[in-house]
Amino acid sequence: MTADNETGDDRTLPPGSIVVKVVQLAEVTSFPMDRHSWGQFVYSVTGVIELTVRSNRYAAPPDFGVWLPPETEHLAWVGDETSYLLLDIEQRHCERLPRQASVLSVGPIAKAILLDLKERGVSEPRTGDDARLMRVLIDQLSVGSPLDSFLPLSDDRALKQVLEALCRNPADSRSLEEWARHVHSTERTLARRCKRDLGMSFVKWRQRLRLSRAVAMLADGLSVQTVSHKLGYATTSAFIAMFQGALGTTPNVFRGRLRDEHDDLR
Repeated sequence: MTADNETGDDRTLPPGSIVVKVVQLAEVTSFPMDRHSWGQFVYSVTGVIELTVRSNRYAAPPDFGVWLPPETEHLAWVGDETSYLLLDIEQRHCERLPRQASVLSVGPIAKAILLDLKERGVSEPRTGDDARLMRVLIDQLSVGSPLDSFLPLSDDRALKQVLEALCRNPADSRSLEEWARHVHSTERTLARRCKRDLGMSFVKWRQRLRLSRAVAMLADGLSVQTVSHKLGYATTSAFIAMFQGALGTTPNVFRGRLRDEHDDLR
């Protein structure tokens, strides 16, 4: 019926309205500024993806993905040995999703649907059943409370230098006071700008950066000891404590889960 077509009924969802893509990259890759008329949800299976929108860097932790509303200009950086899913959603089906770039949770139902679509090689809703699955997937993504950013950035001249240097070398363990001297500022000034621009302390921001990089390294099969050393932790136990406090599981258990999910997606 015409009324069904106008409201996007599950049975009449046309091909191209929602598209699932699987991307696998073996090397570190940087993508130029891009924008598109459709919404896009980016979910990393293994490795790490960082998307920059204006002054915010979105690096989603495990069980989360990055949502880009239609017409959002963004830059992308992908680590080596990264596998991720792209969910392209036509603009008229984005009403329930956030109107600004956000980090969204991926619950067990959404994850199961993504896995099912991938296993069956379904990229577009060509049947009523698959159309309904994709509708449920969008509904599931719209349920969770969005995070403004997992790893925000700053346009402040001094603080920006510090954050960019840490992104290049997360193992740099200089204190905020040492960084302040390096960028010709003061510790108090940088701490105040962290609160203003990042919404968190310098230590908390660096921990989030290291966590996102740890996920990528563990997915690459590196040992917990190696990851700890590469990220600048004085001891492996200190790294394990940080990781478990942030994600509620140990690095070894988490790496095993990533390996299992990666095998399932093959």
